Amino acid sequence: MTYKIPFNIPPYAGGELENLKTACEVNHKICGDGPFTKWCKEWIEQRTGTAECLLTTSGTDALELAALLTHVQPGDEVIMPAYTFCSTADAFVLRGAVPVFVDIRPDTMNIDETKIEDAITDRTRVIVCVHYAGVACEMDTILDIARRHHLQVVEDAAQAVMSTYKGKALGAIGDYGCYSFHETKNYSMGEGGATLIQDAAMAEEAEIIREKGTNRSQFFRGQVDKYTWVNYGSSYLPSELNAAYLAAQLKIADKINNARLARWQQYYEELTPLSQAGRIELPAVPEGCVHNAHMFYIKCRDIDERQQLINTLKDHSILAVFHYIPLHTAPAGRKFCRFHGEDRYTTKESERLLRLPMYYTLTEDNVDEVVSVVREFYRTH
Repeated sequence: MTYKIPFNIPPYAGGELENLKTACEVNHKICGDGPFTKWCKEWIEQRTGTAECLLTTSGTDALELAALLTHVQPGDEVIMPAYTFCSTADAFVLRGAVPVFVDIRPDTMNIDETKIEDAITDRTRVIVCVHYAGVACEMDTILDIARRHHLQVVEDAAQAVMSTYKGKALGAIGDYGCYSFHETKNYSMGEGGATLIQDAAMAEEAEIIREKGTNRSQFFRGQVDKYTWVNYGSSYLPSELNAAYLAAQLKIADKINNARLARWQQYYEELTPLSQAGRIELPAVPEGCVHNAHMFYIKCRDIDERQQLINTLKDHSILAVFHYIPLHTAPAGRKFCRFHGEDRYTTKESERLLRLPMYYTLTEDNVDEVVSVVREFYRTH
């Protein structure tokens, strides 16, 4: 079905095709680590302040690379929220580690930092914080817990490119940060991601793992006279064509960000009367957090009302969607993971949350039309 207002349209800056042509016809370089890959890497490092950034083939692979760098072993435990995409847990399950879920905060849908410490055991090695909707977790508290318990922190910042916490770029605060450049994200290379590394001493190991366990990158820099297999690894290096596509968008990153923020603010202002009347709840952005308008969501009364609103929007050719099914309720979650403490908010809040259309080319009129349908729904229900 084709929607008049779809949920997502992949971002397109206008220079993507020219970049692809340059990669093919001028640079004659379409495999990884060409000029466009290096440009994107340097852009991210400069914008975030991270010591090292390595582009990957997906946000999932960015998480897998980070998991390898934490050196978790079978039986180790990793604390994270259950309200996240399966890749957050998969990255550690593949290492034989056990994801330990704790409840979320109902205001931001992020991990409840006050529940983390009670979940720590002598097998805990890592805390994974997921910055839902590009809104930061309470990083000061999480970093303090990690420091006192000698734990590593991985930021799943898949939705958080351009977001900050107290002036610091999300993804560049913990030990490792992971971005996604999937077609649903604010900046896209179709499929792609990046792993951000704060300790420059870990960069060499990361580079080797990403290059199939070889020291190929060192060879091309003239640091070794030949390259060979030196460690375990995989093929996490994206095509230069993907990076060429992404580079066009990063060059106008602020323009894209500002356009999304404008539509986010329009949604917020136009839906505030419904929120004040107690019919819906709107997103919360805590003090010190600057988000990137990755998504705009509302919370309905319950799962039944949400489905009715989805159907009503669909009747008007508008696609709205719900988000994650909490991982601890999934078959793999029950098999590989455990939930620590009470699920007070994770399931209940996830069943209320509805994502409205949000993309770079969304117009003021589009938002007006979506809001009009939502208002009419609540007027008659």
